[in-house]
Amino acid sequence: MRAGTPPNRPSDGETDSARAQRWDPARYARHGRFVADLAGPLVALLAPRPDDDILDLGCGDGALTAAIAPRCRRIVGVDASPEQVAAANALGLDARVVDGHALPFDTEFDAIVTNAALHWMKRPDDVIDGMWRALRPGGRIAGEMGGEGNVARISGALMDALRRRGIDGESRFPWYFPAPDAYRRRLAAGGFEVTEMALVQRPTTLPGDISGWLETFAEPFLGAVPARERPAMIAEVRDDLEPVLYREGTGWVADYVRLRFLAVKPPVAEG
Repeated sequence: MRAGTPPNRPSDGETDSARAQRWDPARYARHGRFVADLAGPLVALLAPRPDDDILDLGCGDGALTAAIAPRCRRIVGVDASPEQVAAANALGLDARVVDGHALPFDTEFDAIVTNAALHWMKRPDDVIDGMWRALRPGGRIAGEMGGEGNVARISGALMDALRRRGIDGESRFPWYFPAPDAYRRRLAAGGFEVTEMALVQRPTTLPGDISGWLETFAEPFLGAVPARERPAMIAEVRDDLEPVLYREGTGWVADYVRLRFLAVKPPVAEG
């Protein structure tokens, strides 16, 4: 993202800072398992059918893919992280290393499910084009991603910590968190009919200390400082966030806002 670009807008051709994010499956399982565990409403929106061929876009370590697999004919997972794909393969899943901006499929799927992945892909029109090509006529996308305002307090504290070190925090912002109307327009421009779109406030209790979340999901920010300085930066951000995100008796609660949607590729008109 160019310095000064609002964080809820995609970058314009610049190398994604999200490439600095590395995924360690063991660390993700400790600190990020809630991502798949909270996907019940998304799976309900997908409503898998026994004869469905499904693409899981951004499958991660395959936890959600494996949960959906018994309910459809075939499911293929794709993710940009070789480490996460290896973890999904270890579960016996058909998972492949694929850049979500360049999906290679042609009318192979009846549905796409994508959970907490699209906001890491900062060229959304390329992703939408690929999803269109991957779906058969009448196919559907059930998606959930970070929406406008997602982790605003956390990212604000991270950017403030970088600014105090003389580093442009916005230039490290790795996500695309769109407003509902903006993403609806993008899907419509890509040919989809949007049948559901909701911005959901979802404060999320973390499985442990917020430092684990920062180490797991915030590497694009942390990578801006030398490795020896990162523990101090994490402690500083933790101190800044404790008054607003730590709840006695509950623990750390991240300020999640999710954009959940269902979109359909129109069927071929009968002649």
